[in-house]
Amino acid sequence: MNKGLQNLKFKIQNLKWAISFIVFLSFCQTALSQKAEWVWYPGDYEIWLSNQMQNRRTERGVFFPVFWKIDNHYPLIDFHKVFELTEPEEVEIYVQGQYNVKLDGKAFEGYPKKITVPAGKHKINIKVFNQAQVPAIFVRGKKVVSDNTWLVTFEDKEWIDETGKTSDVSTTKWMNAGVWNFTDPKQLPSEFKLPVKPAEAVATTKEAGGTLIDFGKETFGYIKLHNLKGKGKLAIYYGESKEEALDTAHTKTYDKLNIDQTNGDYTVELSKAFRFVNIIADAGISFDKASMLYEYADLQDKGGFKCNDEEINKIYDVAKYTFHLSTKEFFIDGIKRDRWVWSGDAYQSYLMNYYLTNDNGTVKRTTLSLRGKDPVTSHINTIMDYTLYWFLGVYDYYLYSGDAAFVKDNYDRMKSLMAYVLGRRNKDGLLEGLPGDWVFIDWAEGLSKQGAVSFEQLLFARSLETMALVADLVQEKEDAGMYAGLAKDVKRKLFDLYWNEQKQAIVHSYVNGKPTDHVTRYANMFAIFFDYLSDAQKKNIKNTVLLNDKVPPITTPYMRFYEMEALCALGEQDYVTKEMKSYWGGMLKLGATSFWEEYNPKKSGAEHYAMYGRKYGKSLCHAWGASPLYLLGKYYLGVKPTGAGYSTYTIEPALGGLKWMEGKVPTPAGNIDLYCSTTHIKVSSPVGTGKLLLKSKKAPSSKEGNFVNKGNNVYELTLEKDKKYDIKYQAL
Repeated sequence: MNKGLQNLKFKIQNLKWAISFIVFLSFCQTALSQKAEWVWYPGDYEIWLSNQMQNRRTERGVFFPVFWKIDNHYPLIDFHKVFELTEPEEVEIYVQGQYNVKLDGKAFEGYPKKITVPAGKHKINIKVFNQAQVPAIFVRGKKVVSDNTWLVTFEDKEWIDETGKTSDVSTTKWMNAGVWNFTDPKQLPSEFKLPVKPAEAVATTKEAGGTLIDFGKETFGYIKLHNLKGKGKLAIYYGESKEEALDTAHTKTYDKLNIDQTNGDYTVELSKAFRFVNIIADAGISFDKASMLYEYADLQDKGGFKCNDEEINKIYDVAKYTFHLSTKEFFIDGIKRDRWVWSGDAYQSYLMNYYLTNDNGTVKRTTLSLRGKDPVTSHINTIMDYTLYWFLGVYDYYLYSGDAAFVKDNYDRMKSLMAYVLGRRNKDGLLEGLPGDWVFIDWAEGLSKQGAVSFEQLLFARSLETMALVADLVQEKEDAGMYAGLAKDVKRKLFDLYWNEQKQAIVHSYVNGKPTDHVTRYANMFAIFFDYLSDAQKKNIKNTVLLNDKVPPITTPYMRFYEMEALCALGEQDYVTKEMKSYWGGMLKLGATSFWEEYNPKKSGAEHYAMYGRKYGKSLCHAWGASPLYLLGKYYLGVKPTGAGYSTYTIEPALGGLKWMEGKVPTPAGNIDLYCSTTHIKVSSPVGTGKLLLKSKKAPSSKEGNFVNKGNNVYELTLEKDKKYDIKYQAL
């Protein structure tokens, strides 16, 4: 055989392998895209599930429901999709509720579990009624599968004319179905529960006539009693602190059980928060030991941070643990008391999430749960500022994820909620608390909520800017112009009415047609990172407000989050590092294993557990305490998206007094990796086009690219996707 023929055969063989591989990839892609899952009307399952979760709260054996309006799912839903098949296929149908099935407008008799769809183009309709649970379907054939490309509506205006043809006269907008990775037909969405895993106690002692169990750190789950036997009463008193568990007259949560069994293990019915449990039982009741089933949301850490300062590392690790404890089916506030979905708390959890787990699903579920249904009759959680945070959360989600479909699907919900907000302006066009409104801002003694508060106007302006951005995204140009104009008007009024030239600050409120002369931190710090101020104004506010001890201090981690963000945005990372070590480190020095709802260094002992006039009212694990996750990712590693889904981004590392740091920031395409010392930087990114901004005593050098001198010792390097950069510089 000559060499030319051999080469030809070799090329043909290679071509066959290549074609086979392409066919295999195509098959894999088709199989992946045709994976069936449970589907429902978008937002309905999220609302139903949050209702189930939030109404599990009890205090001292008393049911404690949410105090705002609860929406419900639509009980009757029509699902449909058009398929074009090259051959007939048998299709399995699973449904939650009563239902009928139509093929091309003709109904099957009874409740079919399987149907045969002929070759050709066909429309399948499944109509489901379920009052108690969310109407949902799971459809599985070869090509006919249920996924979020199915269309759904809660109105039925379909009819069949004399010729047997189906017409649709509905003016209702058909929506793409909602999903959440329920891919097993036997895994009913209504039966979903968070996973659990066993955990052992670290110490057991006899105290005050009971058995005191210490699990070593703040935790959440179900107490399990091993080899429980006897007859009589048994009480379990839960405490985030030892004092709370032993103070049976004031502990916030307990289980009181009637036991009558000869042997076997016993697990309590409802999960709860605790570090300590105090078990008191009648004589004749015994158990070998107590353990727990730790309940958690199965989210994996993608981001990370480490530096030369072990105290900062410890703060970061405890912030991670706090965040995970406060992440359940949704982002909740804290694990002991409320376990509710609060919009202000959730907004901060979104931001922390983007720098740690980067889980889109929990953000979307929480967003949909908070929004609820039309018509809008009150603010989210009844709180004006919490409604406005909701708008900010939607745009941030788009910026960090690039998920335009979710934002577009929710534009109508955004419009109707904003219409409600606009309808509650006062005669000056400002937001002012009306009957039924809760103007929250923060837990702070003596904080005035009277009149039109400047802080609310800041959030209002930003919410309107968000509406303009999203309207532009969905090609609603007229809406975009309207919202942009309204935002500009609110910003103008903000500075015309609230800016005090003498104090060089935004004053707190505008009452009876006049600005007050009272200055608080809230509006001033938000105006900084919203970039609403000139450089001169920012510099003045830093000195007259943020670094001024005469301005009332902030004692909640909730607003310390934003105070530290404002200082970071001003380049004060050195100061913020000291504050982190003092404030969050202060909690650690008191033995905290998760970060608290409120921390006042002036308090001592059991005073730290009291809040809301209740001896143990404070939550010792609160989501808003985990803000170092966000601060260290965005303002120390310095990674932030500037285009949707990190299509463009900046990296502006700031050591803040640290000698070195390294970390990962998750993006939709993978992690951005960064190492930074005072002389050396390594960075790589799997996504988009980035800009690395450095402050250096002399021009930085890198074999992988050229820096541009931006002046004032600032240098810029363009970062390309999938390229590793090794940079030498001299930190200022």
